[in-house]
Order: sequence, then C-alpha cells, then structure tokens
Amino acid sequence: MDNLPAFLSGGGRAAEEIAASDWSDSPLGPMHQWPHSLRTALGMMLSSHFPKAIVWGPELITFHNDAFKPILGEKPSAIGRPFNDVWAEAWDDLKPMVEKAFAGEATYIANFPLVVDRHGYPEQAYFTFCYSPIRREDGEVGGMMDTVFETTETVLAEERLSVMNAELAHRMRNLLTMVSAVTSMSLRHARDLDEARESIAQRLGALNRNQTFLLADAAVESTVRELVDQALAAHPNFQDRVRISGPELRLKPNLAIALSLALNELITNAIKYGALSTGDGIVEVKWNPAGFSFTWRELCAQNAGKPAREGFGTKVLMRFVSTAFSGQARMIFDGDGFRYELTAPPQVVRDDA
Repeated sequence: MDNLPAFLSGGGRAAEEIAASDWSDSPLGPMHQWPHSLRTALGMMLSSHFPKAIVWGPELITFHNDAFKPILGEKPSAIGRPFNDVWAEAWDDLKPMVEKAFAGEATYIANFPLVVDRHGYPEQAYFTFCYSPIRREDGEVGGMMDTVFETTETVLAEERLSVMNAELAHRMRNLLTMVSAVTSMSLRHARDLDEARESIAQRLGALNRNQTFLLADAAVESTVRELVDQALAAHPNFQDRVRISGPELRLKPNLAIALSLALNELITNAIKYGALSTGDGIVEVKWNPAGFSFTWRELCAQNAGKPAREGFGTKVLMRFVSTAFSGQARMIFDGDGFRYELTAPPQVVRDDA
C-alpha cells in the first residue's frame, strides 16, 4: 500500500491492514490522533521478526505483526479487536497477567499451557511469552507488548521423550533381570562348563535377536506369526518342516518377549531331541485368540518321553511364560510326539484390554 504513515512503513501486511482500517469510530480515534508512544511501539513491533502483539488502552485494542499471524491460526482478524475477545476461550488464564502488565509489572512465563480454539476446535497448546508494559508520554501505562513463541511441538516432544526414556529404563531393568536369570539357571542345570557355555551363548543370542526385533519401530506390537517367523529365521534348513496356522493376533511387548523365549526353547529342543532331529519329523504351530490358546505339536519325535530332569528350558515354558500370560501351560509326551499348550484369558492378549 502506498503512502503509509512513516511509523507503519516496512510493516508488511499487518501494517497495511492497520492503515486500511477505519479507526474514527474506535476508542482510539483517527490515526493522526494516536499518541506518540503508541506509534513508536507499533513501529518497533511491526519491524520485528519475532511474533509480537500490542494491547492498548482500557478497551484492550489489539495490534500484531506478520510474525504473530501463525499464532492466531484461522481466527478472524485480530487487529482492532479487544484482546479478551480474540482469546475469549483462554481469557480466564490470561487475564491476571494482562492486568499485571497494565499495573506496570512484566510477566515472563515458559511453556504455559492453554486450551485455544484456532481451527474450529479446542486444542491443547503451549506458549512461552512476555507481557511487558508500554508507558505513555506521561509515564502512565498505556498498554502492553506481547512477545510470544508457540512451544507446543517442543513440549510434546519432551513428553514423548520422557515416556520413551521411562519405558527404556523399564525394559532395561527387565532385560538385566532376564539375563541374570538365564545365566544363573543355565549354570545350575548344566552338566559341565562346556555345556553351560554353549547354553548361555545360545540363549543370550536368542534374547538379543528377540530384543532387536521387538524394539524395531515396525514391531512395537508384534504378531504371533512374526514371532514364529523370527524364531525360525535362525534355522532356515527346518522352515519347510514347520506348519504354521493362526489368525492375525498382535501381542503386547511383554507377552511378545515371553512367547519369543518359549519359541526359542521349543525349536532348540525340537532340533536337538525332537521331531526336527530326524529326517521325517514335522512341527505344527497353531494359535487361536478366542479363549487364547497356543499349541506347539511335534510329530514323529524320536525321543517323546518325558525328560529325566527339569531343566531351565522347562521352567521357561512352564513357569515364566504361563505367568506372563496369566494362564496355564502343559507339556504332553506320548509315544510318537510331544505337545506344548499355552492357554490364557482372551483379554490378556488383546491390545485394547
């Protein structure tokens, strides 16, 4: 716009809107009657690249610069309107600080939470701002300067990071407990040092693979099929002898870890002693979410008799996993096969439980 008053020059679209407005019927009166202090403050505000607004007089008439426009979102034009009207939905929270500024005392506050309506619906937002008094020529406060930054994304990112750190700390505690238990129990049940070394290395390796898979972004919630495939991935020569069937079913992370450990024990035992230790044995893996049940069945297992002693793997299958699922586990041995069954209440495995 040509012929802008000097104090508005270089002020962008906000300056053009101020110049184009009819102020004759406003409490401020025509622009040429505005006090020098207001003109000076407006010139400083409009030339700033920081989001700023000026609130002037007892009627709280609002001005702002171009950088302030994103703060308003889709609200109607705020220039010339009362500040308490512009932010009516948040006025109860803002009013004490505005009154403080008009009393001559500045307020600075960081990450202040406000529920605002800028896009046709209420939203939780956060702002860091300073309300500072602007004095007239006579020394009395005529208005205030509002310098503000929206920090919503920063605050939400910090909250997400805090939750993630807490979850990571929780998982690390659980992982250390599990590593300690795996090491201790493997040593206790090993026949000699070489067996203990092999057992610990194998189980910790499986635990590492499971943790890597479960912590991946794409596997925050893992399906039973993904867990079975992950367990079999380390044994590609046997994949064509494992028959898998079951519907799509996602498990919470703690249940996924428990089932992963169970699968590691089952497939290791099947390869060493069971159906996969022979040329013709097969394994059937099935699950059903309705009254949750998971079954690992080995056919043509050459050593289908019950083992002479209860090892660590048995304790994992019978105690740890069943406790994690708040359910029951069974190991059934017969002449030509072996079956492991895990049952749990359906609400335990549902993601919306």
